[in-house]
Amino acid sequence: MTERVHVLLFDVDGTLLLSGGAGRRALDGAFEELFGVPEAMKGISPNGLTDSIICREMFRTHLKREGTGEECDRLLDRYAGLLGWAVDESEAFTLMPGIPALLEALSIRPDVILGLGTGNIEQGARIKLGRAGLNRYFSFGGFGCDAAERAPLIEVGFRRGENIAEKTHPGAEAVRWVIGDTQYDVEAGRACGARVVAVATGGVGREALSEAKPDYLFADFSEPEGFMSMLDEAGPRPGAPPALPDR
Repeated sequence: MTERVHVLLFDVDGTLLLSGGAGRRALDGAFEELFGVPEAMKGISPNGLTDSIICREMFRTHLKREGTGEECDRLLDRYAGLLGWAVDESEAFTLMPGIPALLEALSIRPDVILGLGTGNIEQGARIKLGRAGLNRYFSFGGFGCDAAERAPLIEVGFRRGENIAEKTHPGAEAVRWVIGDTQYDVEAGRACGARVVAVATGGVGREALSEAKPDYLFADFSEPEGFMSMLDEAGPRPGAPPALPDR
């Protein structure tokens, strides 16, 4: 039997952690500094959106026009500059249930390669993960600075992970996994030929996530053993009925 290596891409916000509104505050501050509009995130729901698309929505909503590429770059650069302070000051910053134990267990498995698949620009993701001490688990990823749409950035992440797999597990079959908390994660994973694990710890309830038809659905990751069993029991092809249907 061909050796298998699991390439896992984790979403950040709502899946690994909640920043307690730090991202929203940093975007508000950056937009006001650069374009004179306070509370520019008001009325914009960031759930499942990439940072690039959020920026576009801010321009459309408040300036009634498209932001130029240069303006969006400036906005995201200033956002990153403010985010460290916002994250450090966030009283509601929260790690999702079971995440530290799950990542530790996954990190010591020789058949697992851990990465990120997130709409955050990489600098923003690293700032958020830094407060939680999680950066050490993720050497690569696909980020909002790689592509504006989620499926293409996820594909970038998988290609980076598979390049690592080719070096560490030559000849092995790379099995793609996306782990996220919104229907957008499910859709992007499907588009990239990945198995999809949905977790109801973000802003989308279990019923809505179930309707998106992920391969596996968890309430949370408070019992890492279930996640590990899922990897061991997963069938040979994406889209197959889940071995462990609902947790």
